[in-house]
Amino acid sequence: MDASNQRPEPPRGGATYRSAAYTGLLPWQVRERRFPPTRLGRRGLNPDDVYAFLDRVAGDMAAVYAALAESRRETARIKAGLRRWQADQARARTERDQAR
Repeated sequence: MDASNQRPEPPRGGATYRSAAYTGLLPWQVRERRFPPTRLGRRGLNPDDVYAFLDRVAGDMAAVYAALAESRRETARIKAGLRRWQADQARARTERDQAR
């Protein structure tokens, strides 16, 4: 098999390969996407169905972005709590060591 036909190896560390120029779609971009009418009259997809589907996709994307933001806030809260706990443990250990 020719190397140009093979999928590139993902980078180490578990990250997915993406070009630096890649930007993810945002819900408003999906909602505002419009398709030109077909040249042959009623042939092609029903525009109302396409726009209804795009609105549904945009709504789902908005929900995913909201859940991701909430997850990030929760992660930050847990990390801050862990840092406080670690500092308390280090302080208590130092006090125990000094008392000996």
